[in-house]
Amino acid sequence: MSITLSVQSDTDREQRLLMPGTYNWQQFEALEALLADSPGLRITYLDGSIEIMTLGEPHELIKSLIGMFLEAYFIASGIEFIPVGSATRRGEAKGTSFEPDESYYLGEQKEHPDLAIEVILTSGNLSKLEKYRRFQIPEVWLWEDDRLQVYYLEADSYSLVDRSQLLPNLDLDLLVRCVQIPSRLEAMKTFMAAVQAT
Repeated sequence: MSITLSVQSDTDREQRLLMPGTYNWQQFEALEALLADSPGLRITYLDGSIEIMTLGEPHELIKSLIGMFLEAYFIASGIEFIPVGSATRRGEAKGTSFEPDESYYLGEQKEHPDLAIEVILTSGNLSKLEKYRRFQIPEVWLWEDDRLQVYYLEADSYSLVDRSQLLPNLDLDLLVRCVQIPSRLEAMKTFMAAVQAT
């Protein structure tokens, strides 16, 4: 048996639904299998709670732009990287399953990515950082309200920091300004000119 959810909304809106009740891992996997044929849905599990989210065009645009600028920065700075996008991180023993919007290994591939990025356009109900902490992802960037917040993992908890600890020379204010420039071509020219000037 399969279920296909059809989301009747415009492409600009992102919607989140926190499922009522508490679910065990097997129930989560059964629901995940039922929704497998429903494109444009993301399902997250944390300690018995399940959240289902649709992805709108603004969400996808912002995450793609951040990724585009980051990858240009890596190349210009000679930083070896492996992009793994929204590859699912899951573990029954860890009590969570989720997909970052973008994620990267810096240098070589390890057990888990070094950097994860999440774009938040509607208020979420599940702890954004707890799921990353369980996989010991060193740095998490959260884009929310046209701002980028950087969290660094220290002593098994995240601290909000002023600049990336993994990429200390990256001007995050520049990156945020460039994400907001309407012309992608102009944004990339502005970003690269500033990167090459440093």
